[in-house]
Amino acid sequence: MPQEITEPLGPGLSRTWELSEVLLDTRTQFQHVVIGRTNQGISLFCDNDRQSTDESQLVYHEALLVPAMLLAEQVRRVLIIGSSEGVLSQLAVAHGAEQVDHVDIDREAVAACARWLPYGYTPEELAAAEQGAGAVRVHYRDGWEFLAETANGHIRYDVVVIDLPDENADADAQHNRLYGKDFLTRCAGVLEPGGVLVAQAGCPTLWRNQTLREAWRRFHEVFGTVVYYGSDEHEWAFLSGRTDRLDAPVPQLIRKLPDAAYQPSTLDADSLRGCTVAPLSIRQG
Repeated sequence: MPQEITEPLGPGLSRTWELSEVLLDTRTQFQHVVIGRTNQGISLFCDNDRQSTDESQLVYHEALLVPAMLLAEQVRRVLIIGSSEGVLSQLAVAHGAEQVDHVDIDREAVAACARWLPYGYTPEELAAAEQGAGAVRVHYRDGWEFLAETANGHIRYDVVVIDLPDENADADAQHNRLYGKDFLTRCAGVLEPGGVLVAQAGCPTLWRNQTLREAWRRFHEVFGTVVYYGSDEHEWAFLSGRTDRLDAPVPQLIRKLPDAAYQPSTLDADSLRGCTVAPLSIRQG
């Protein structure tokens, strides 16, 4: 019999994942991590929430990072908070980033992803990143504390990425504070001129869009320019913000895409035209 994981989607709503094989089932200091085979390939679950699958992870990661990299004036230095798999670090380097600081609080989860997932860091790549031997440097730190130290120093980033499990109502979920207005403001404070903060912002589906509503409000309170990207092949939406005001940011993304060092395989210019319009209920709200 396959093992099942029940993923909560909202009040009174959940879905069941069947795992034909469990490769890892462990509790780290911070979360319950399961990696196993599903109909979408090898898949990662944290506290019963699906985080990524072999079949859909590139759709997710490109939707998160590509619009943000195109919106930024330049992409030389990138900060990534969360994203245990390491895919975003690889995409940033492929786009031309010279330095990527990858901050994740859970050393065990990052190591498990490198060992078991067929995407993201290999164990060898992770070991090099832990030693700072290359463009990617992994820091096992709390994102809030890392930003506090960065803000007091002289390091600035062209792109800051927040890629964490979805914000939730659990008062003990330590990652919730990394979605708040205070943290967004702190992130904005370490951006280079023309720099971009991008975050996973929840789901646009009507019955589970409260996180997106809150993220939309916060981003517009902090940033002069906000670009929405709702993946047309996934269930997640993302918000990118610049502190300055651009009159027409989306045409800029489309103009820059053909010459970008990293060419995405899951989105194109028409995707940028169509997926950057937020749902009417979000815009009105």
